[in-house]
Amino acid sequence: MNSKLLSLFLVVLIAAGCGEGAPEAAGGEGRAWKIAAIPKGTTHEFWKSVHSGVNKAVEDTGADVTWMGPSKEDDREEQIKVVENFIVRRVDGIIISPTDNTALIPVLKEAEAAGIPVVVVDSGVDWDGYKSFVATDNRQGGVEAARHLAGLVGPQGKVLMMRYYEGSASTSKREIGFLDTLAGEFPEIEVLSGNQYGGATSETCFKTAENLLINYPEVEGIFCACEPTTFGMLRALQDAGSAGKIQFVGFDATEKLLQAVRDSEIHGLILQDPFRMGELSVKRMIDHLEGRPVDHFIDTGVTVATPENLESDAVKALWNIDFDRWLK
Repeated sequence: MNSKLLSLFLVVLIAAGCGEGAPEAAGGEGRAWKIAAIPKGTTHEFWKSVHSGVNKAVEDTGADVTWMGPSKEDDREEQIKVVENFIVRRVDGIIISPTDNTALIPVLKEAEAAGIPVVVVDSGVDWDGYKSFVATDNRQGGVEAARHLAGLVGPQGKVLMMRYYEGSASTSKREIGFLDTLAGEFPEIEVLSGNQYGGATSETCFKTAENLLINYPEVEGIFCACEPTTFGMLRALQDAGSAGKIQFVGFDATEKLLQAVRDSEIHGLILQDPFRMGELSVKRMIDHLEGRPVDHFIDTGVTVATPENLESDAVKALWNIDFDRWLK
């Protein structure tokens, strides 16, 4: 073969190996992993904080993350459809906060069977096939709420708890932690009601809260285990003229709830770290995809915010999220 033919042969060979039709690399560090992030819902401010943390991880890692979920937190069927869609799209990984601790199991098993790893964030699922669970120790959140409320109402107080909705694993663990702690550590505190569900929206929670306040006028202390139940109860207390008069411990941070703490209408908020949840869920997924070991459970912590410590640097870092930067 003369030199001209040899040169032509090498050019063709290089083009065949490096052209646009060449197969994509299977993975490895530096790849823009395609990841689906599926929240339990998209309307509550808590999920804006999680989404902000996800976007922080995208900035740090270069991952290609799509954020998509149902609007209502109890819309199991819609969330299942979202997961199915991402399975069809063959994403590299799925991060999910399940709307229900059992209803999502079959579709998550489908993802696993398709070779798509799952990381669970915030709310648990009764399935151990996920690679990591990044969340608050939700039972401990209920324990801290019980201890704080007991300190406010005294050893013989009368309290009630409004639940969220059936099947919500995260809030159920908080509610169980609250009731178990009262029974074990403060047995003389009377629980007037602990079995009423507010529902998945602030409006339905408001209606349930109104009924509870009417049915139990002797109540001295209240616990609500998430943002919509806390806000619904706050509205009901304000409308009844009882805000600030009944000791109230809630969960999660929005501007309205934070203002209620400043106004001493809420006497304690159990704060999670949703920004960190979002950030770590993406980073742990990438660790798994790139062959690094990940912990099966990652506890992102709980903090009791009060009118006295709300503006401290440590507590402020949990609620002062720059949404304009991260959700632009």
